[in-house]
Amino acid sequence: MSEHSLPKRRLARSGFDITPVGFGAWAVGGPDWGWGWGTQDDAQSIAAIRHAVARGINWIDTAPVYGLGHSEEIVREALSTIPRSERPLVFTKAGLVWDPEKRNALPARIGDAKSLRREVEDSLRRLDVEVIDLYQMHWPANDGTPIEEYWATFADLKAEGKVRAIGLSNHDRELLQRAATVAPVDVVQPPFSAIKRGFAEEGLPWVRAHGSGVLAYSPLQSGLLTGAFTPSRARALPENDWRSRDEEFAGEALYRNLAFADGLRPIAARHHATVAAVAAAWVLAWPGITGAIIGARKPEHIDGWIDAATIALSPRDLDDIEDMLLATRAGSGPTRPDLSEAA
Repeated sequence: MSEHSLPKRRLARSGFDITPVGFGAWAVGGPDWGWGWGTQDDAQSIAAIRHAVARGINWIDTAPVYGLGHSEEIVREALSTIPRSERPLVFTKAGLVWDPEKRNALPARIGDAKSLRREVEDSLRRLDVEVIDLYQMHWPANDGTPIEEYWATFADLKAEGKVRAIGLSNHDRELLQRAATVAPVDVVQPPFSAIKRGFAEEGLPWVRAHGSGVLAYSPLQSGLLTGAFTPSRARALPENDWRSRDEEFAGEALYRNLAFADGLRPIAARHHATVAAVAAAWVLAWPGITGAIIGARKPEHIDGWIDAATIALSPRDLDDIEDMLLATRAGSGPTRPDLSEAA
């Protein structure tokens, strides 16, 4: 695929036209925090982001908690050599507050308005931007702040021009409904892959009815659906890689997931693409999904999945994928998108 040739999709009421795939900056946050991916090479991370932009990807998704500020700083450095008129959209989040003295402890989930306002200023500084394109509440707060209150703060930040659009990540249907009574939910960001399919059951009908955009994260299930993962690689994951503690990377679940990924190879061959590209294209085939957030730590990782932006899976492809999901018993949730809903 030539540079700058990716199609675009309208991210609902945000007004943004985004490429179907975006750069996910979780892994580039580095090690030494509770949900790190092990040691990373910052120079490679920066090169990966710049390569993504050169290939036409026009948005980056990050969060302050990724590396406890480090991911946002890496994004800033990567974009510093790109003229501002050519830079991608930058999406980040709030609501997870960490203790710098306890880097590996779980962050607090804070919805207090003062805390959120402090966070947005910190992100603006780390990213070196005047406004954040999309600001999302990372997880529901558990500090006693009801969603109606913290969503009102997000709406205020939008009205004040600190952010251009607002969204909710990892919020279930009930919380989305409550938020919508305060202000429209521009964007929803759920986990969604051929393994984690639960969002298709309740979340997708809600966002379609309410006109929200959807950015699906972990469409490759954190590497399991790349076609390059093996049981030996799973066993060798270092302790500072969160995947070493995840249930999908161990036991029977691991073997079911890898059997499913292996079953994607014939479909990938039909499209002259990679397993990773087909797995992400399956996520993008669901009506209502606007974009897929896919991580990369090296430039070549992007070349392995970027074709998901242009692959159109056929009914035969979707039938075959559904058959494999049922045969391998990988994951849970609905097994096939209804393409008639796209009309």
